[in-house]
Amino acid sequence: MKKSILVMAVIAAAIMELIDSSIVNVALSHMSGNLGATLEDTSWVITAYAIANVIIIPITGFLAGKLGRRNYYIGSIIAFTIFSLMCGQATNIWVLVLFRFLQGIGGGALLSVSQVIVFEQFPKEKQNVASAIFGIGVFIGPTIGPTLGGYITEYYSWPWIFYINVPIGIIVAFICYLLVEEPARKAGSQKIDWTGILLLAVGVSALQTVLERGESDDWFEAAYITWLTVIAVLGIGIFIWWELRVAQPVVNLRVLKSRNLSIAAALTFISGLGIYSSVFLAPVFAQRLLNFTPLQTGMLLLPGAFLAIGGLIISARLLQRGISPIYLIIAGMGMFILFSWQMSQLNQDASAQAISNSLIWRAVGLALVTVPLTTLAVSSLPPADIPQGAALNNMMRQLGGSFGIAMINTYLSQRRAQHRYDLVSHLNTADPLVYNRLHGYTKFFQGKGFTGTDAYHKALQLLDISVTRQGFLLSFSDAFMLLGFIFLLSLPLLLVTSARRKTNVVISDH
Repeated sequence: MKKSILVMAVIAAAIMELIDSSIVNVALSHMSGNLGATLEDTSWVITAYAIANVIIIPITGFLAGKLGRRNYYIGSIIAFTIFSLMCGQATNIWVLVLFRFLQGIGGGALLSVSQVIVFEQFPKEKQNVASAIFGIGVFIGPTIGPTLGGYITEYYSWPWIFYINVPIGIIVAFICYLLVEEPARKAGSQKIDWTGILLLAVGVSALQTVLERGESDDWFEAAYITWLTVIAVLGIGIFIWWELRVAQPVVNLRVLKSRNLSIAAALTFISGLGIYSSVFLAPVFAQRLLNFTPLQTGMLLLPGAFLAIGGLIISARLLQRGISPIYLIIAGMGMFILFSWQMSQLNQDASAQAISNSLIWRAVGLALVTVPLTTLAVSSLPPADIPQGAALNNMMRQLGGSFGIAMINTYLSQRRAQHRYDLVSHLNTADPLVYNRLHGYTKFFQGKGFTGTDAYHKALQLLDISVTRQGFLLSFSDAFMLLGFIFLLSLPLLLVTSARRKTNVVISDH
């Protein structure tokens, strides 16, 4: 009974952390108006949290070793809860950004350490079940974040997006205080790799800022984006060189010598790209083209989210029976490719049912991928290296999400402009189809009481709106096709893995 309660508590902590990565997306305009800030400045609320997460996740194993895993984990939950409260209390946009960054620092441990604790509650032969249970949090969190955020914003106010964490955080911290134990194996004396920490913080912060802010600031047209790109390349490059030469690195990159971990990390990057990009694209498609409310849009995602739980459990049981993780990853990616193709075929008359059905393929496909990738990542690592491998794998998922959203935003913008140009260049009033459309619109407005000239101008405006919407539709179609193509191109990576048999893993802290 105690184990079940502990597992539920740490999964709740992980879900809480992941929900906060996407819950504020639908509330930015409300925050902007309430705090008297521009929408551009308000979007730093998302960026600050993402930067903190990506910095802290790869060094959670190091911090747990130095501070004691139990102390570090419970302290992180308390910090996350306190700064969630402070975010809701913020009356200035930059104070809110600061508290979001500190909330993200606290939240970093809630993912990787939660994963380790869940795995420790299961015997070796049931480690794949542990992967499935933890995968529920990984998958459900980002999916329900926008739905929950939309509901809270619509019926309450934006501070409650943060306040909702407070009671959950208090309960989880209390349960973990009672039930979480310090691992028997302690870390030896270790010098703190301050150089590695500084290089990681600078390099990853610069990269994350470029990915999050590049599209809104027209990429390299903004001087600060150019400079941050240079800093990111130099910072991460020097960080990799330093960590590979120092005796006691803060992030043990040597674990990437494992071919399975390297390939799993690359595929986890792709799956993170798919999870976050699709959960961004589908709601925007529904709201901008089909005029769905945030709540209606969120409901589209729920059937797939529930079925994904079944997919996670099924994949774990299949792995236990000896099915190679490679086959499940191929099946899951195939389903995501099918989802991408179906979404690319939708038009402006698409029904909610059609979108929801396609999203089921997405959800189940990504669910089938999640557990095998977790298994594959650590399948060839010695127990002492598994926490570091798991942390690196989690970081790749977060980076994949940030890269995917930045890439999709840029691609959408470029394709929308290109499609509009192509459509407008083919419009000619001498064309019978264009003439008849304009004539019909003009007659419609004349019937509403407009004079001939005004009715014609209104008809042109309506035609322009029609062209704009068609350009939007075609750009979304291209974006979904791009996601499917990326997944298709990543499949050959599976040919060089060494996972051919059932692999049970044991995750332990070092």
